[in-house]
Amino acid sequence: MRKNMKTILLVLVLASSNTLVAKDMSKMDLVKSAQKEVGQMTPKQLKHLLNAEEDVIVLDVRESEQRAEGNIPSNEMNQENFISITRGNLEWKANKLLDDKDALIVTFCRRGGRGALAAQVLRKMGYKNATTLKGGLKGWAQAGYGVQTGLGISILKKK
Repeated sequence: MRKNMKTILLVLVLASSNTLVAKDMSKMDLVKSAQKEVGQMTPKQLKHLLNAEEDVIVLDVRESEQRAEGNIPSNEMNQENFISITRGNLEWKANKLLDDKDALIVTFCRRGGRGALAAQVLRKMGYKNATTLKGGLKGWAQAGYGVQTGLGISILKKK
């Protein structure tokens, strides 16, 4: 009986100590952790790679209705390197659409959070060079680069 009480007390102490040490992470904590793990490519760096026609996969993880906001422009030479997989389908479709686990993959979303989380998941799935676009599509546009819309390429003007 005494041994059972000691065991129960030990279990209770261990369980409560884990609760005291564990900290709930907010979504921003998760995003910052992912950004730190996968790094962030600046819009300028991505633009340079695209202009040089380097091998880079640009992976849009936004929802389909968000894609109507516009996209990073591709050209005929690199159009097959622009892929869209919603963040919710990434784990299910990545292996079908992303063959090369060594390819440079730059994920993006509207502002950067889901893109960072997507790159982190890709890394866990074995894609060694997955990173995210700093600031997402918004960061791209704010850097002065064009966004492809149904009306052509639009560029934000600074006031």
